[in-house]
Amino acid sequence: MTLHLKKSWIISLITSFVLLGGVLFSPAASADATKVATSTYSDQSYEEFKEYTTQLFALETYEAKAFTALESIDTQVTSTNRKSMYLKLTNTVIPNYTKLVSKAKQIKPTNPQIKKIHATFIKASYTQLEGYLLYQKAVSKNKVNYTLLKQGNAKVNTAAVLMDQCEQQLYAYARSLGYDS
Repeated sequence: MTLHLKKSWIISLITSFVLLGGVLFSPAASADATKVATSTYSDQSYEEFKEYTTQLFALETYEAKAFTALESIDTQVTSTNRKSMYLKLTNTVIPNYTKLVSKAKQIKPTNPQIKKIHATFIKASYTQLEGYLLYQKAVSKNKVNYTLLKQGNAKVNTAAVLMDQCEQQLYAYARSLGYDS
């Protein structure tokens, strides 16, 4: 059986925002975006959005460590590579993804639209972690538990759908503030 591995979504978000004109990273572009945003939204909405995305991007270090370890795992699970997978999941992937989820839960947006987006984000991240925990349990014994592996794949696939929804909500909100797509 094969492990389903999801792409790095925070890096994907960063790349997407850079492609939107680098508005989160370029002061000149941010000033222009503020002018556009103030035509229909308050400066407060723009600042809340900027603060939220900055907090999300701060989580990237944990995700990067987890995904670097995941990329080094052979996605085809066998009794031969089971122990190596278990160690990478136990020592790197799960601790870093647990930190990501824990720190994400500490982000407390006040804007109702951002709160809704963040709730989807938390659900996606936690579901992803649950999938990794199932992978770990599946390869923790000498004999690979393919039922748990299948359940882990289902969780990771569900997390991917939720993260796509989160990204779409975030992009729609960014566009409503005047960011170009």
